[in-house]
Amino acid sequence: MALTQQFARITPEYLERCRVSAAESPGAAPDWDPPPEDRLDTDWAIWGLIRYCRTTAADADLITLLDRATSGDPDGDVGFLDHVEVHDGFDGPPRLLTAAAVADIARALASVDLHGVLADLPPTTGEAAAACGFRRGFNGDVRAYLVHHFTAMREFYDGAARHGHCVIVWTD
Repeated sequence: MALTQQFARITPEYLERCRVSAAESPGAAPDWDPPPEDRLDTDWAIWGLIRYCRTTAADADLITLLDRATSGDPDGDVGFLDHVEVHDGFDGPPRLLTAAAVADIARALASVDLHGVLADLPPTTGEAAAACGFRRGFNGDVRAYLVHHFTAMREFYDGAARHGHCVIVWTD
């Protein structure tokens, strides 16, 4: 089973409806079903980027930013989303990033010079994949894979921030 990083952007009102549904339903089901355009799966790319940044002693603020964007904040009251309807339970429960946190993350992601961060990424697929902690046999262009998923995450957060949405993050 491959684990991947998941994101959903939702309104605070939608989150409250899920909370009420979980409280009122016999199985504590939150009635979770954000539309596909408000979901993002970054595979394991951002985790690889974080690993690469850690091994290259990249800016600590960048590592903290990426960790927060993928892990959420620990103090969000979303325990009701710890349900099979939302995630498979293999990893920790979903975590919340409030609209204010999303706006902060979106601003910070917009300022990241990813090409500068990846300037020293090894040129060969095997070496680049190893630098990111990817398994042997990674197929494709590691740099393009990282850039594609980072760009998607940056655009996702930007859209969420522009609309005042929260973001829920989890591994599935």
